[in-house]
Amino acid sequence: MSFQVKEPVLVVGLGGVGSKLAIDAKNTLNSDCLIISNDKKDLSSEIPSVHVSTESVINPSVQLIRGSTYKVADEIKSKISGYSTVILMSNLAGKAGSAMAPVISEMCKEVDAGLVSFAIMPFKYEKDRIFNSGVALKRVRENSECTIVLDNDSLLESNPDLSPKTCYGIANSAIMHVVNSLGSSEISSETNILSTSKNGQHIEDSLRDSLKMLYGNAPPNSVKRSILYVVGGSNIPVGVINSITNMTAGIVSESNSQIDMTSSSEESIVMLSSIQGMTKFDSYDPLGMIPQDNTLDWSTPECSIDCKLDLYQLE
Repeated sequence: MSFQVKEPVLVVGLGGVGSKLAIDAKNTLNSDCLIISNDKKDLSSEIPSVHVSTESVINPSVQLIRGSTYKVADEIKSKISGYSTVILMSNLAGKAGSAMAPVISEMCKEVDAGLVSFAIMPFKYEKDRIFNSGVALKRVRENSECTIVLDNDSLLESNPDLSPKTCYGIANSAIMHVVNSLGSSEISSETNILSTSKNGQHIEDSLRDSLKMLYGNAPPNSVKRSILYVVGGSNIPVGVINSITNMTAGIVSESNSQIDMTSSSEESIVMLSSIQGMTKFDSYDPLGMIPQDNTLDWSTPECSIDCKLDLYQLE
């Protein structure tokens, strides 16, 4: 099944990266926008926002930010209710994204809004962030009708010469290509892996890098459908486009592949592939490999709250 975007649409950005993506998506879709962050620097007087206060804690944990988000749940629900579709932008490599994404996705489900979630995963060397990102993604997928995941680590593996800043720029650009197509392309109501390559390559090399990035996230037999965004397609010879189309059709069945041409001064490939089965992100949470029916889990994600209990240490 494919996800249908219905108006009115609200784009929600979490934290620093999510807020920037949300503002860009808002301008592209001509939709409403909401910014949610624990850092006041991410908020803007021109765009509706919710500040998640951690009070006097300067360097709050993921669990504290999450607990603080529940404190403003009524305010957030009032701002997202009434929308048919919510597009959630979150960087699960950051504290704000991994803390708030499970909570906000849960709220969208409660107000019966169709949720499209964009999630950016951390680099492998960010070891302290991997576990939280895996747990957050698991809950976001459960609450979303469509989840689109971009893995910074597999992008860097395909292009080890890139700096993290350049990777961020490539990732953000790929996400915006998908946002641009939401009104015209049919995106599967499942987990979708977003893969791309650096700019300035020959278009066939760009496709190979995108495939390498895809298979770094999921095994080949799990790919059920792919949308190929040919960036700058109007400047590329028809024979080259036909060549990459045939190459893609050899990976997934021809009936399950789609070509979408986008205009740009640069040329590259962006792939969006729907996945059925396990991905590498399931291993980020050591307990995530256990089948759901054999697992006991809290319905509310782990969070820290100040109960203000006047308890003294007994010695």
